[in-house]
Amino acid sequence: MKIRKRGYWWLLSITIFFAIMAVTTIIPVEGASKNCMLGYKAHCTFTPISTVICLIPAGLVCFIRKRFFVSYK
Repeated sequence: MKIRKRGYWWLLSITIFFAIMAVTTIIPVEGASKNCMLGYKAHCTFTPISTVICLIPAGLVCFIRKRFFVSYK
């Protein structure tokens, strides 16, 4: 049985937030002023870099949440 410690759900919401932000950086937008580094007009002009910058904290928080905030009985 899993026992989730206090703070687990807060860290889960942070992970979901960073994952959603990573996805929104690659969404194509016609109203963008410049092309992104991948060659299309995306929500963020630094699309591959900003996506990785958002995915790294999401993965790190997910690792910390799994490692330190879940115990098995």
